Amino acid sequence: MFTGLIREIATVKSYKNNILTIQSKHKAKLGDSIAVNGVCLTVIKVNSDGFDLELADETRSIIDESKISGQVHIEPAMMMNDRFEGHIVQGHVDCVGTVLQITPRENATDFIIGVEKKYIAHIIPKGSITIDGISLTVNDVHDDSFRLTIIPHTLENTLMKNYKIGTKLNIETDVFARYIDHILSHREKKTKNLTWDAIERIQMSY
Repeated sequence: MFTGLIREIATVKSYKNNILTIQSKHKAKLGDSIAVNGVCLTVIKVNSDGFDLELADETRSIIDESKISGQVHIEPAMMMNDRFEGHIVQGHVDCVGTVLQITPRENATDFIIGVEKKYIAHIIPKGSITIDGISLTVNDVHDDSFRLTIIPHTLENTLMKNYKIGTKLNIETDVFARYIDHILSHREKKTKNLTWDAIERIQMSY
């Protein structure tokens, strides 16, 4: 589990045959879980200046390849005795979003992020969302986009300062919204498939 608080901006040295080599100050250990731009990956080799991670085919099918090149956000998984900050992040990317609009304000910057409509149900106004591994709060939600307001500290200390119109983003929606939606949708399906014969059998069992 992660918190969505970026610990370091590291550099991708290479990406070949599903193996991602990261140059980082973080002293990783074999088997560690590390989120790279919001994607939970496992350390398979420790190097003198960083570590290697392996990407599964499922992961590669979801993320955009621009997310595994150049500079990247990294966050090691939480330890049991760590202070819990940010919000609950699993490192499971749901979809790739796109920066549609950037509007500087007096003390912040607004970002409009576009996503496929089917993911909007899991994006909650004033709820949490993870963008490239960064824990953020959603301001407004529209039919196929949402608005974030980013304070100067976050902008200057993350790669968000480099985002432009069209930049692709790894998005992890709110874990609780996903769970609730899954439970309710499956309960609805079961209710629709419940026949009167089934109801009578249930009643006779009491």
